[in-house]
Amino acid sequence: MSVVIVGTVAFDKIETPFGKTDKILGGAATYISLAASQFANDIKLVSVVGGDFPQENIELFHQHSIDTEGLQIRPEGKSFFWWGKYHIDMNSRDTLSTELNVLADFDPLLPPSYQSPDFLMLGNLTPSVQMRVLDQLVRRPKLIVMDTMNYWMDTAWDDLMKVIARVDVLTINDAEARQLTGEYALVKAAQKILNMGPKFLVIKKGEHGALLFNKTQVFFAPALPLEEVFDPTGAGDTFAGGFIGHLAHTHDISFDSMKSAIIYGSAMASFAVEKFGTEGLMNLSDKLINERLQLFVDLVQFDISLVNS
Repeated sequence: MSVVIVGTVAFDKIETPFGKTDKILGGAATYISLAASQFANDIKLVSVVGGDFPQENIELFHQHSIDTEGLQIRPEGKSFFWWGKYHIDMNSRDTLSTELNVLADFDPLLPPSYQSPDFLMLGNLTPSVQMRVLDQLVRRPKLIVMDTMNYWMDTAWDDLMKVIARVDVLTINDAEARQLTGEYALVKAAQKILNMGPKFLVIKKGEHGALLFNKTQVFFAPALPLEEVFDPTGAGDTFAGGFIGHLAHTHDISFDSMKSAIIYGSAMASFAVEKFGTEGLMNLSDKLINERLQLFVDLVQFDISLVNS
C-alpha cells in the first residue's frame, strides 16, 4: 500500500558527549521514510531541498525504494539546516543554529500519483503546510498520522487545532501532551486530545517508551535499554516511520495492530540512536530487525500467578 510522507529533508550538524559530525543527512521525512521503507515498498516523499543537496542523497532514497517525485529541488536555494548539542543525559539539547532556507516558504505540491495514498504521514511542519497537503487529497487515506511539537502550540494554535481534527493518529511527547491539554496526568490528557478529533494517540516518552490510547484502551511499550546511545536526533521520527510502515505492510489499523506497530517503531528507533544521523538505518536486514524485535518480546514477556481470592 502506498505511503505518502511529508516533512523536512535537511542537513544536521550534531554534537553529543560521544562525538560530533559535520553536515550530514537529516530531517524528519528522511528518518520516517528510511524506517518505513523497511516494511512498506511504496513510499512517496514530499519535501523541499536546495541546490546544495547532493545527488548521492537522492540516490540513497531511491536505493531504499523511496519515490522522490514530490521532492522539490530549488537550485538557487539552500537546504534546511539544524545544528544541535546534546547534554550528558541525552534528553536535553541546545539548538546552536537553525536556518530555514528553502523551508521558509515551502508549498507542498502533491504529484497526481501522490493524491490518493493509502497511508499519509504528516511529519512535524507548520500546521498550515500540513493543511495544504490534506486539501490536495482526492480521497481520504485509510489512515492519516500526524506529528507536531510545542512550538506550533505556542505560535499556530488555531491552525493546529484544525489539522488535529482531521487526522486519525496524533503522535507527540509527554510534555507536549500536557501543554496541549493543561492536564498533568497523561490519561486525562489523552482523553482530552482524543476529543479533539483523532481516533488514536501515541505519547512518546523517549527512553521510557511510548503509550498508545484510544477512547477505551491503553497500551504501554518500553524502550529497549541500550548499552550505547550516540545520537537521539531522529529517534522520534524513526519511531513514526516504523509505526506507519508496519501498519501499511499489514493493511491493519486496529488497536491490536497498532500495539505491534508501537514495538516495530521502538525497534527501529533503537537502531537509529546507536549511530550518528541516519547511519544506523542504512544496512538493516530482516534478520537484524527480527532479532531486535525478539529483544522487546524478551524484555516484557513473563508469567505471573494471580493472588488467590
